[in-house]
Amino acid sequence: MRKERSAGAIIFFESQGKREYLLLNYLGGHWSFAKGHIEISENPIITTLREVKEETGLEIKIIKGFERKTNYSFKHRGEIIIKEVIFYLAKAKTRKVILSDEHKGYVWLPFKQALYLLTYKEDKNNLKDAEFFIRKLKKFKNSGLKNKHLNFNKAKIENEEENNKS
Repeated sequence: MRKERSAGAIIFFESQGKREYLLLNYLGGHWSFAKGHIEISENPIITTLREVKEETGLEIKIIKGFERKTNYSFKHRGEIIIKEVIFYLAKAKTRKVILSDEHKGYVWLPFKQALYLLTYKEDKNNLKDAEFFIRKLKKFKNSGLKNKHLNFNKAKIENEEENNKS
């Protein structure tokens, strides 16, 4: 059994009031976000910036206050791998992707279509959290309030979803 750590980003692009998310089609056939291995002594944010650049050619800006961890296991060459992936939210400066050979395709999609296309439940949950965070952040900024340390956590997300059902 081996442990691995990776970091990546839920990348979005906004233009003329429309927001789209970048999904990558991995060689194994699944759709997910850009991510890669954290090198020894490397900060996860630096890993994210490096991996996104290597896999997509994109320059991104990490949005402060959003971080999600996903844990899963899989078998590789007979060995069980326990993996932790840290995802950040990032805004792309352009939609122009230069795809690495680690992927067979990519697509920019609005939230609902991206949610449908993602392969794994954990990625779908992370995308929901990211969309919620962006919406809350926009409301907060439009309110005129100032706060350098915004952090809308999952508990708040679940509470608001329950309140909205009432």
